Amino acid sequence: MTSDISYDLIIIGGGPAGYAAAIRAGQLGKKVVCVEMERAGGTCLNWGCIPSKALLKSAETFQSALHSEVFGFSCEEIKVDFSKVMGRSRSVADQMGGGIEFLFKKNKVDYIVGKGLVHAAGMVEITEGEKAGTYLKGNRIMISTGCKPRTLPEVAVDGKRVMTSREALAMTEQPKSIAIMGAGAIGAEFAYFLNAFGTKVTLIEMLPKVLPVEDGEISDALHKSFTEQGIDCRVGTRVDSVKVGEDGVSLTLGNDQGSENLEVESLLLAIGVVPNLDGAVSEKLKLDTDKGYLKVDENYETSESGIYATGDIVGPPWLAHIATYRAIQAVNGMFGHSKPVPIDAFPGCTYCQPQVASIGLTEEKAKEEGIEYKVGKFPFAASGKAVAVNHSEGFVKVIVGKKYGEILGAHIIGSDATELITEYGLAMKLEATVDEIHGTIHAHPTMSEALAEAAAAAHGEAIHI
Repeated sequence: MTSDISYDLIIIGGGPAGYAAAIRAGQLGKKVVCVEMERAGGTCLNWGCIPSKALLKSAETFQSALHSEVFGFSCEEIKVDFSKVMGRSRSVADQMGGGIEFLFKKNKVDYIVGKGLVHAAGMVEITEGEKAGTYLKGNRIMISTGCKPRTLPEVAVDGKRVMTSREALAMTEQPKSIAIMGAGAIGAEFAYFLNAFGTKVTLIEMLPKVLPVEDGEISDALHKSFTEQGIDCRVGTRVDSVKVGEDGVSLTLGNDQGSENLEVESLLLAIGVVPNLDGAVSEKLKLDTDKGYLKVDENYETSESGIYATGDIVGPPWLAHIATYRAIQAVNGMFGHSKPVPIDAFPGCTYCQPQVASIGLTEEKAKEEGIEYKVGKFPFAASGKAVAVNHSEGFVKVIVGKKYGEILGAHIIGSDATELITEYGLAMKLEATVDEIHGTIHAHPTMSEALAEAAAAAHGEAIHI
């Protein structure tokens, strides 16, 4: 059956790229349909960014209660209902998914729960769901099917002994011990969450540091903090073998010092993502790819005219805010509203405690590129607000061009890092200098004062250190 409706845009995938593209096209008055096989919001909203932040907030609140004596309270016994912690996370995701569906209606976006298969330019078949067998026709197609967690071919994911982030977000029982493979953002966040509630966590990273993409000083600071919290961080360590038993998982770890066995109740795989094009594109449609990711031009158009792609399916960085940015740029471009603007500097955030946020060049990268630079640093321990609210761990670090004072990169580790980083992002977007950050009056007392003090420190002018 072929739909009688001809769409201006057919979107496959309802994650941060897909739903943003659909809403933006609706705002432009276009007839648009979004096809999503699960619920609106995709992985990020339902099985990633949003529910994980709900879990992390529960962990943070629990830890605050445990250490409330610093504020003058005495909490003799604090009980945790792990199932309620997990349940709240799911309810938050459900609420936000419903919000996206409301926005679809508000912007007159048609929404189909099912799986879409692109046969050719202008033609999509619904292969699963209530409307299976329906063919959609449209002037343009956008593929935004995202990524899925990478797994190990020899290790079956069962949701209890072996999990990816998706299964971990649906846990019904808290494991007594867990090994987490991969100390990137996902691994670090789950390490913090589970350790906060008493799980014995071993965080394993093959590269020499946790959060390998971050500035070295930031990674070192987080490693130290995690160790003090009780997380066993094994960097520069391989997982040579995995054996899954009925009651637990046995791992063989290897490093420069030799090998050892590790016995844990569960294993969480946080080893990256792979492109998710399964069943989305006809085998007859030969779209150009690179390592499984769709190749697009500056307008986000694939090798087939009229077929576009945005979000994680076009490759790194695999970040929801980048996916949304790409999608809006693509829609604006395809309908002549504005020419797509390439991605420049973008923030990366990790929501454990202490939080980590960064934008632009690390100090290591500046050295590698032979750039003459200065560093401004300011510790939260010298911030009145941070001390007052008991969040004095961490610091702000800004990388500054030596000649002109331009901001090359900024790196924050601390309680509110993910909220603070945007000021430096805006400054870089506007090509502001550290002098302009320093010269901007920041309210007192606030955590944001540390941003101005770090900028001042690049010139040796910080007041409070």
